[in-house]
Amino acid sequence: MKLAVAERKPAFVRPTQRTDSVEPNVCLIPTTHVIGDACEMLGASSIYRRVTVKPAMSGHNSLFVGQIGDWTWDAVTALCGTNVFNATNASGAPTYLAFYYFHMRGSPTFHPSRFTFGDRIEVLSTPFNFGSESILTLHKIRKQGQDEGPAPTLDLEEFYESPRGDCLYVETFNRWIARSREKSNQDLIRSSPVDFKYAHLSSLPERYSPRLVCSYARNHHTFHDAQSPDYVCLADGFETEYRIDITRDVNAVGLIYFASYFSIIDGALLKLWKSLGRSAQSFLNRAVLDHKLCYFGNADLDSVLKITLKSWQKAGEPGHEVFNATVQDCATAQTIAVCTMHVLSEGDI
Repeated sequence: MKLAVAERKPAFVRPTQRTDSVEPNVCLIPTTHVIGDACEMLGASSIYRRVTVKPAMSGHNSLFVGQIGDWTWDAVTALCGTNVFNATNASGAPTYLAFYYFHMRGSPTFHPSRFTFGDRIEVLSTPFNFGSESILTLHKIRKQGQDEGPAPTLDLEEFYESPRGDCLYVETFNRWIARSREKSNQDLIRSSPVDFKYAHLSSLPERYSPRLVCSYARNHHTFHDAQSPDYVCLADGFETEYRIDITRDVNAVGLIYFASYFSIIDGALLKLWKSLGRSAQSFLNRAVLDHKLCYFGNADLDSVLKITLKSWQKAGEPGHEVFNATVQDCATAQTIAVCTMHVLSEGDI
């Protein structure tokens, strides 16, 4: 069954045609350049797409993360019987498939900052059954040549235990939420759409469930084992503040956009990075090998956030570092998010 599969030959004017009769404002693009995206369903539980990396989804910021978030919503919409983009609960109120946990894992040679204009990538997105209130989606991303090959397969052991160096693995865990008070982002409540179907999806083995790691992050304000003898603390208690920018951080329904937190935390990390005597270019050149972010709340439009950072270096390997960020609302002291990144500096890439 196809899902909006793009044609291989775009409907552009062929080079052999005369162009003097073409209507004004028609863009002539050589048909040899494949820029269209293709998307199809693989059975009843996966979406496979071939995508050209464009400016709106690449760069050293939250753009690619936001694109992956859209792929999660697309997959759930296509496979779970509900239109995520305008879902409502039993009372008719809007309900949103909010991101609770986001985990990206790459390699020194294949990580989000490596993507650039024109790269062709293929993405396999597979949602898993986590009951009526939540859903987990796994995305496997790899580069594609001009010639189409077979669709990638999802191997859970590969995904969680033996990742390939030429793939990016992304795990998103989402919960259905609704507002408990009009125009407030505080005290959001769980609330599923009535037409959400999930029983046909596979269940993830308990050993791979994100619930334990998220619980650890909530209790310890980090995903990292701070007592590990393999790491030496480099910076502790570095603090900075960030005021929510309603011109860039807020989505169309008035919630702080989940991908904005990636930029907010990166901005705070850049300040710490520079305080350690490092350059802006070296910050851009770093490879983020593992990036975990868990959301425990959502800020209001006028919120000021306090970001507290800590970092560790791997003993004997100073180019391998762990950075941790805790995001709190200054007014309420509520922990909004916890983030941990494993980073490889440019000298070791």
